[in-house]
Amino acid sequence: MATFKIFKLHFTAPLHISDSHEESDVSMKTIHSDTLQAALMSCLAKTGQTIPENGDLGFVTSSLFPYYQEKSDSSPVYFLPMPLMPINLTDATLGKKIKSLQWVEVTLFEKLLAGYDLSVDINANQDIIQDSYLAQTSLPADINGSKEFIRSKVAERVSIEDRTGRSDARPYYMDRILFKDYAGLYFLATGKTDLLEKAIYLLSQEGIGSNRHVGFGFFDYTVEDVSLDLPSGANHLLSLSLFIPESKQQLQQMLASEDVAYDFIRRGGWITTYPYSTLRKNAIYGFLPGSVFSFTTNASVPMCLGKIVDLRPTLGDATPSHPIWRNGKSIMIPIKLKQ
Repeated sequence: MATFKIFKLHFTAPLHISDSHEESDVSMKTIHSDTLQAALMSCLAKTGQTIPENGDLGFVTSSLFPYYQEKSDSSPVYFLPMPLMPINLTDATLGKKIKSLQWVEVTLFEKLLAGYDLSVDINANQDIIQDSYLAQTSLPADINGSKEFIRSKVAERVSIEDRTGRSDARPYYMDRILFKDYAGLYFLATGKTDLLEKAIYLLSQEGIGSNRHVGFGFFDYTVEDVSLDLPSGANHLLSLSLFIPESKQQLQQMLASEDVAYDFIRRGGWITTYPYSTLRKNAIYGFLPGSVFSFTTNASVPMCLGKIVDLRPTLGDATPSHPIWRNGKSIMIPIKLKQ
């Protein structure tokens, strides 16, 4: 059993999260841990908090994951990322449904970690596949039968070139992420969370994601403890955060299994601090949450693996005067791929 701090975000405004293409008409529906930690660090810097020279604030967070909650006083249903592992099916027609799964309800997730073959439940009761969610709890459906409680809604906006309004107006489209009922996003945290709790309040007032200047990304939040039942004697690790390996040697050890499964993403983007906001950060690749790695150490779990890197570009006189930290430390939990 492992206990984490859980920060549950209830959004009071639409949310827009830019993807790697940075197109306004498409938004991601979740936020990676490195983006979250960069936003928290920026908030701390604005309060005058001294940022450690290595960029380590003493805590590690997961990425943000969805939860469903019908009313303000209802019990939330938490979801974690679907591990990148095969599921054996007796009904081949379920293939498309299985491919659409992204999230697993915590109760089923704990069974997965312990090595239980969820295909037994799926083959016996296909109703637990609810769009992109694998859940024993029945999620409410809309009039079209969809059980997705995080919705994408594209709205038309107009851009005016200058403040006088004399330039031609240019229409463009903005994808807004909206949450049904009291649903939202949450993240897990471990370590010394004092600075995190200081930063999250300011972040809730400033907003997270893109288009904060037009009122996007604001949220209320609550903090509580949550426990996960973790198996002993596991032979692999599952990442809950965006993960950047500490070294080539570490990565080689973590890939030393035929059952390893992973996906990765390119991280970079624009620098957001003045006067460097016209400059791009250096880029680096990180492994996505849900990736499964070989586990050969006897260290206690859960554990935090990975490193923090400085993505500050070298541009001569235009080089930013401060580091551009990208936190690639990940919460790793044990998972049994076989009983």
